[in-house]
Amino acid sequence: MKTRYKVSLAAVLIGGGIVAGSLMNNSVNGASSSGQPGTADDPVVTKSYVDQKIAQAVKGGVSSSSTNSKTASSTAQATNTTTSTSSGTSNAAKSSTTEQTEALKVVDVKPGQKLIAKAGAEFILRNGNAVVYSMDASGAIDITSGTEIVHNQAVEKNHLLSFPREGRGIQVKEGQKYGLVVMVRGGYTVQ
Repeated sequence: MKTRYKVSLAAVLIGGGIVAGSLMNNSVNGASSSGQPGTADDPVVTKSYVDQKIAQAVKGGVSSSSTNSKTASSTAQATNTTTSTSSGTSNAAKSSTTEQTEALKVVDVKPGQKLIAKAGAEFILRNGNAVVYSMDASGAIDITSGTEIVHNQAVEKNHLLSFPREGRGIQVKEGQKYGLVVMVRGGYTVQ
């Protein structure tokens, strides 16, 4: 009789605990959120607002109106895309192209040409067989695989490559008759 009494008492206590817990379920729904989304405690922001704040932080935190920041960013892009060489001569006369931009740009590299990166540029090989070109022992950083690729080492397609110093780049692999299609962010020169 005692075991039956203990089992029934345990069942009543457990059942009572479950009922009491479900009645006091105030903070479990939306656990630890103090307010509804869209209130002053938890504001909802748009992607354009976040992009604007990130651009301001990158530029040094200078606050300006949205029209001024759009004008400033388009002016900055226009000045970044100007072409120049160290001797001051035309790029067409030297048969090379120099670009400086923060947007992704698709560049075609023909066999025999080299795509040389400016410091901090990023490349993604989309089509073709390429190798890294470098004048020193170092080469490019393959961010996708987390490895370093040295001079004349093959480049994987669809891998993000970073060039920390100027004068390094990629070129068409020896013996290939088709060119490369490369997505580029940052400054580059085609030679």
